[in-house]
Amino acid sequence: MNDLNGFDASMHEPIVGFQPVPAGRYAAQLVRSEFKPTKVGTGKYLELEFEISSGEYRGRLVWARLNLDNPSPTAVKMAQQELSAICRAVGVLRPQSTSDLEHRPLTITVVVKSRSDGGGLTNEIRAYERASGATDGEVIPV
Repeated sequence: MNDLNGFDASMHEPIVGFQPVPAGRYAAQLVRSEFKPTKVGTGKYLELEFEISSGEYRGRLVWARLNLDNPSPTAVKMAQQELSAICRAVGVLRPQSTSDLEHRPLTITVVVKSRSDGGGLTNEIRAYERASGATDGEVIPV
C-alpha cells in the first residue's frame, strides 16, 4: 500500500481523457525511453516518449515505438532508419545510450490516424527535424 498523504479528490478537477493532438509540426524533446517486450514475446521495441515543449499543446506526450529487436529484418531496418532520423534531428550521430538523445530540442511532424485495435484515434510521428534555429533544418521523414 502507498500513502497518498491525505489527497482530497474534491480539490482537483478530474481528467476526462485525452484526444490526440491535431496533425502538425511541434517543438518537442525526448523525455523518456524504455525497452519493452513485443506482444508476441519474440523481440523488444524501444518506446520513446516525446513531450511537446511549446504552444497550446505544451506538456502533451507523443510516443514512437522502434522494433530494434525483432525477427522481421524489415521491421528492424525501419526502426534503425527512424532512430537515425531522431539522432540527426538532435545532432547526436553516435549515441551510447538513449540518454544521449534526451532533453535535446527537435521538431516532430505528427499525424492523426485510426488505432489498429478500433479504439479510436491516435497520434503517430511521421518526421523528425532539427529544432527551429538549429543548423541543417532538413526534414527527415519516417
